[in-house]
Amino acid sequence: MIDTYEFGRIVIGGQEYRADVVVYPDRVDASWWRAEGHSLCMADLAGALAAEPEVLVVGRGANGLMRVPEEVRQAVEARGIEIMAASTAEAVERYNALAGAKRVVAALHLTC
Repeated sequence: MIDTYEFGRIVIGGQEYRADVVVYPDRVDASWWRAEGHSLCMADLAGALAAEPEVLVVGRGANGLMRVPEEVRQAVEARGIEIMAASTAEAVERYNALAGAKRVVAALHLTC
């Protein structure tokens, strides 16, 4: 579960992170970064998709400035994975609501 989120800071299982993260059912990758910073591409999601989630939750930043292009949405859905993209605060809520009920992975941009 994600304990708290605020601009530039997230606490997961009692551990604080100050950089973008991918939250897996069993671990956190605190080294996640995107090729284009504020636009998501399929290569950015390689690790998340390799975990074969039922749902991929994408946190687009505090103000939702990170884009999730339609072609990325379609490519994720073509793999049979539901994708939800929202502001990071909303994405955290969605992740916490789904964790335990479904195999969910969250890719979270913490700023912008």
